[in-house]
Amino acid sequence: MLPGNETRISEFLLLGFSEEPELQPLIFGIFLSMYLITVFGNLLIILAVSSDSHLHTPMYFFLSNLSLVDICFTTTTIPKMLLNIQTQSKVITYEACIIQMYFFLLFAGLDVFLLTVMAYDRYVAICHPLHYMVIMNPRLCGLLVLVSWIMCILNSLLQCLVALQMSFCTNLEISHFFCELKQVVQLACSDTFLNNIMMYFGVGLLGGCSLAGILYSYSKIVSSICGISSAQGKYKAFSTCASHLSVVSLFYCTSAGVYFSSTPTHSSQSSATASVMYTVVTPMLNPFIYSLRNKDIKGALKGVLEMMVTKSQPSWD
Repeated sequence: MLPGNETRISEFLLLGFSEEPELQPLIFGIFLSMYLITVFGNLLIILAVSSDSHLHTPMYFFLSNLSLVDICFTTTTIPKMLLNIQTQSKVITYEACIIQMYFFLLFAGLDVFLLTVMAYDRYVAICHPLHYMVIMNPRLCGLLVLVSWIMCILNSLLQCLVALQMSFCTNLEISHFFCELKQVVQLACSDTFLNNIMMYFGVGLLGGCSLAGILYSYSKIVSSICGISSAQGKYKAFSTCASHLSVVSLFYCTSAGVYFSSTPTHSSQSSATASVMYTVVTPMLNPFIYSLRNKDIKGALKGVLEMMVTKSQPSWD
């Protein structure tokens, strides 16, 4: 770390959640457990969807993509935090910080876009059931995922290119467990007006437009469900959306609380705590939320687990 008001720096310090040495093993154990559950749970979803031909539908195609993104999302931040705790070091190099920031923005954006696409999928399934397979054809599904990737790559690249223009002073302590864009911008000594504009533009464009799309889709879904005469039909239609609504609510409420708060106290410890909800807890809960009340996923998961157990047993032939 260079002293003085130098613009070229070599590293940042990630302060994490607590500086108490006795709490570090507990934090390490909790986050390692959540990371392993996230990776294992989402891998099971991907294996279940790919191995069962009955799940080769648009809804499960998007779900498997979401599971893949969730694995990458948590892998961007948690392993580095665990490594820092294990080595008792808070250091992250400048280059590693920028790279982490890029991939974090990329996979966070993909999470948002995929949740929006899944809302559109539910809208077509409920409001236009007879034309569902025609509208949600493989070409459109692939195109929606491809466009999501392109948009998120461009946004992440633009945000990081603007961040590279910032200069920093001697205060290089990030009150977070990863290089979060807002935290890094707040440390800069140079003018951050453009950075703030780009940051909130990106959040507004990706988050705001996606949320508008989700709200529009569900307004149409609610209207369509209200038109169903039987109570059983209404329940069946709503149950197909319940899991998605739970994930959307959890993800948007916590991430919005982080990005739209500007108070200094919130942006440090409270911001880090709130970030855990959408960076760690939500990806961990997604496999459970989408599988607990889904008979198709349960059946496919049972088949995958039975196959894994069978292959792990020694053959006596």
